[in-house]
Amino acid sequence: MFENLSEKFDRAFKVLKGQGKITEINVAETLKEVRKALISADVSYSIAKEFCDSVKQKALGRNVLTAIEPGQLMVKIVHDELTDLMGSTNEEIDIKGSPAIILISGLQGSGKTTFAAKLAKYIKEKKHKSVLLVAGDIYRPAAINQLQVLGESVQTQVYTQEGVKDAVKIAKESVQYAKDKGINVVIIDTAGRLAVDEQMMEEISAIKQTVKPQETLFVVDSMTGQDAVNTAKAFNDRLDFNGVVLTKLDGDTRGGAALTIRKVVTKPIKFISIGEKMEALDLFYPERMANRILGMGDIVSLVEKAEEQFNEEQARKISKKIKTNDFNFNDFLAQINQIKKMGNLKDLVGMIPGVSKMMKGVEINDDAFKTIEAMIGSMTPYEKENPAKIDGSRRKRIAAGSGNSVEAVNKLIKQFEDTRKMMKMVASGGKLNAIKQMKRR
Repeated sequence: MFENLSEKFDRAFKVLKGQGKITEINVAETLKEVRKALISADVSYSIAKEFCDSVKQKALGRNVLTAIEPGQLMVKIVHDELTDLMGSTNEEIDIKGSPAIILISGLQGSGKTTFAAKLAKYIKEKKHKSVLLVAGDIYRPAAINQLQVLGESVQTQVYTQEGVKDAVKIAKESVQYAKDKGINVVIIDTAGRLAVDEQMMEEISAIKQTVKPQETLFVVDSMTGQDAVNTAKAFNDRLDFNGVVLTKLDGDTRGGAALTIRKVVTKPIKFISIGEKMEALDLFYPERMANRILGMGDIVSLVEKAEEQFNEEQARKISKKIKTNDFNFNDFLAQINQIKKMGNLKDLVGMIPGVSKMMKGVEINDDAFKTIEAMIGSMTPYEKENPAKIDGSRRKRIAAGSGNSVEAVNKLIKQFEDTRKMMKMVASGGKLNAIKQMKRR
């Protein structure tokens, strides 16, 4: 995400490269590029100017330490300002209540319904609470069916009232249903429009007044840039919502909404949604986002995602198999599936410091594992358990069954064997030898 913005910031900081000290002239040159970068990211001129004025004041008021170059200091100041602009700290969702009620608002096409299902999954798995999804969009023909399908995918009950055209009644009775059934959290999906209109605002205001939710969240398509910020202001003026959810951050977003929405509506961004997978929902951390915008990566989020998918017991079992050379294609496939659950590959790569710059121009997509999965899927159970026993005739059959060449199968098996040997050396304590082996290749 934010590749264009990151690249332009990087270009701006190069003005200070090789400079011995910070001066008013080189700061002005750097901030001219920073301001251009922000405006091209669809940040309003007034906020971009205010941001740069603050950075200038702090930069000219700081002495550069011997160990820090002017460019590094400027990156630090810009990083801190970006963090402040986006809200400084993470703010969790409030799910206290019996039941806790969460009201979802936003325009049509912003991703409200998908977010509602993602949030249900998040609350069930991370907060260990039961959830009821409520189909409160009575206008869009496919809305109820969409929520039912998504609810089934995250194993969450969906409350509907077929044929009822009173969204306030549906919302009120869904809360009573949750109380009767002992359900902890109610998430109410509401109708959206292509633009803000009085009928929609009256309806959602009436729902809010009736059910009195702990949280009213505004879902916004981050690809709409400054328009998203303007829409958020219109909703907030009427609803006084508690927080913002940014969706479609994996698209060709310029970043203006993420950078300035907090400044305009003075409400925190609580979640970001990246991709269509139900797992693709993250808490919003301003400092981590600033790191990623400035190309510093986000190792903390990457480690957290890994910890969610890899538990200690699994790690012990895999480690034992590696040491005894029993690691096979079934284990390999299981590892691939766990990596895929962490999120889309391009986003994961962007969390590693420096790697996003190295991989610039390289296409990374979630289909990267499909060829490998197809070849492993064409193996018999015996072959998966015994990679060393896959001879020439078996390789031909695997190639034909997976729609690949024999050369591709040969390459997979060789890479698997090389990886297995390396893993065994590292697991056995031979890390230094493993590094030497890697250098020779």
